Amino acid sequence: MRLYWHKITHWEYWPNYVIYLPTLFIWVFYMIRFRSLTFYKNVNPTIKNGGLFGDSKKNIYDLLPIDFYPKTILINRNKQYDFEQLLIENNLFFPVILKPDIGYRGILVEKINSLVELENYAKTVNQNFLIQEICKYPNEIGLFYYRLPHSNKGKISGITVKEFLTVIGNGKSTLKQLLQETPRFAMQIQKLKSRYNLNEVLKTGEKKCLVPYGNHNRGTAFYDGNHFITNKLETSFDAILKKIDGFYYGRLDIRFNTLEELEHGKAFSIIELNGVKSEPTHIYDPKHSFWYGQKEIFRHQMIIYKILTGILKKRMSEF
Repeated sequence: MRLYWHKITHWEYWPNYVIYLPTLFIWVFYMIRFRSLTFYKNVNPTIKNGGLFGDSKKNIYDLLPIDFYPKTILINRNKQYDFEQLLIENNLFFPVILKPDIGYRGILVEKINSLVELENYAKTVNQNFLIQEICKYPNEIGLFYYRLPHSNKGKISGITVKEFLTVIGNGKSTLKQLLQETPRFAMQIQKLKSRYNLNEVLKTGEKKCLVPYGNHNRGTAFYDGNHFITNKLETSFDAILKKIDGFYYGRLDIRFNTLEELEHGKAFSIIELNGVKSEPTHIYDPKHSFWYGQKEIFRHQMIIYKILTGILKKRMSEF
């Protein structure tokens, strides 16, 4: 009952259809304005459906410079694999990250530690998936980027600082008891009990990261990091993302070493790049109200409008 009440009183846990209901009316207007039911495809022309749905993560990785994302292998569900040999050939070692090639909000993303776990995942996932090397950088942010078609310079419109689900031992409490102390963590107990011995007792001060990837629905806390946006950071990522032909709007999930190095375009890896379906996830900072979130969502929908208008003008000028 306590967790249920926590979800009701904290809008970051509300269903997407509630949070994004006003966007439906905005998109109806866009359909009329641009005379297309599939206007969203034009926001990022080189990504399937503009990155709204059905977009392959592997196809998006292939648009990026190879040095900017982790080593990744696409597994076709209709093929048979010798996974041990495949890992050897690609110089990949356990643990690795497994994720659906077409996925959303971290669903079915897993860190696995053995060949048996990999083979079991392949049997149950029932779709194409990716094997990806673990990124060693300790920190993660979500960076929202956009560029108007007529502009030579893109902008960062939001940064989300991510805090992974990590517990700190006191020498007495079990993992389960430590998780129960924080509602955000307690919601994950059912998912975690198959991965960990929740009766384990950590030493005093011992830290244990139970979910090493930055997904909100897997217990990661999101904080507003917009104060980290600088001209230097924008310049560095603008230079990188302008290399992706036809990419104008989306969020990058980035692992990095230090903010100073990231600002200079060093010591980082792009874990994922999302298109039109991207959320300005800094809105889920617990300090922000529902109405702040609505304002930011509307601001980003207006960016989509400006991109589409710019593309339309560009096409008309070519005739």
